[in-house]
Amino acid sequence: MTPRPLLLVLTLAAALPLAGCGGYRGLETIHQPVVTQTDYTLDLLAGPDRLGGGEAQRLRGWLDTLAPPHGATIAIDDPAAPPGARAEIAAVAADHGLRLATRAAPQGDAPPPGTLRVVVTRSSASVPSCTAPAPAATLVNFDAHASGSFGCAINGTLAAMVADPNDLLHGKSDDGATTATTAAKAIGVWRKAAPTGAGGTALKSESTTMGGR
Repeated sequence: MTPRPLLLVLTLAAALPLAGCGGYRGLETIHQPVVTQTDYTLDLLAGPDRLGGGEAQRLRGWLDTLAPPHGATIAIDDPAAPPGARAEIAAVAADHGLRLATRAAPQGDAPPPGTLRVVVTRSSASVPSCTAPAPAATLVNFDAHASGSFGCAINGTLAAMVADPNDLLHGKSDDGATTATTAAKAIGVWRKAAPTGAGGTALKSESTTMGGR
């Protein structure tokens, strides 16, 4: 007959290899969002100072079909693009919520002579390391390590909900378009208004008079 303390020791000894089979012991999850960028290009005919006839409409239709999401960028793959053509492209891009970047990344082959290449870059974020199932050898966890899927829930949600996936790479810089001060102007006006009793935000009272027959 085996004494109970010895049986417990044998059970623990058998469980130790299982505890070391897998499991991350750090505080930072290994499942981090990955940002993927896809480039779409369109070559437009251009003259000495502006786009060719009907090219602005063709660019508009292309962007309508592409439907670039928030965070997408548009640029011209030519630093010497005519100012008039650049202004036309910028105007069409603004109608789709895009700001024309300074210059696009080189796309390999050069555009044909007499054309301008417009590049739209779309970004998406995901956590591909979470697609593989977590190891099942985590029934015994005497060293309190994190599970194989630790961090998938929060980082997967972050990757799905972030408005601009590029913010996961280098954060968000203040470009002056929307700031906390600008957004709080309406609240500041309301707070600075005098109370109703002092004639500040007084409500307008209207009355209707019924005429006699």
